[in-house]
Amino acid sequence: MKIYKLSFGVINIHHPRLAEVIINEGVVMDEEIVGQYHDFLLSNLKAPFCLLVNKENAYTYTYKAQVSVADLDAIKAVGVITKSTGAVMATEMLMDMNVPLQSKMKLFGSRADGLAWLAKK
Repeated sequence: MKIYKLSFGVINIHHPRLAEVIINEGVVMDEEIVGQYHDFLLSNLKAPFCLLVNKENAYTYTYKAQVSVADLDAIKAVGVITKSTGAVMATEMLMDMNVPLQSKMKLFGSRADGLAWLAKK
């Protein structure tokens, strides 16, 4: 596994088609950060790829970032690890704002379950 520390968080590349994303505590995801995020994914992964978003920290999105964060054709599936009610609610709101995302996104209570689901994709 390769670990990359970026300005907004850490991305662990498990293999060329799977990355785990951990956003830093208190980050405000805006359009610029989403652009950096997308550029990193496209430069370091082989499309189509899967993402495991580990919501272990609290962070927020601007409106424009919310509607564009998963707007990347190369994303095949997204597993989201949510361990708090707030994280579940925030993720469900993000899914409601991105209807095409709903069919390729699933919430999990554990990292192992999320990785197992993504391995089948």
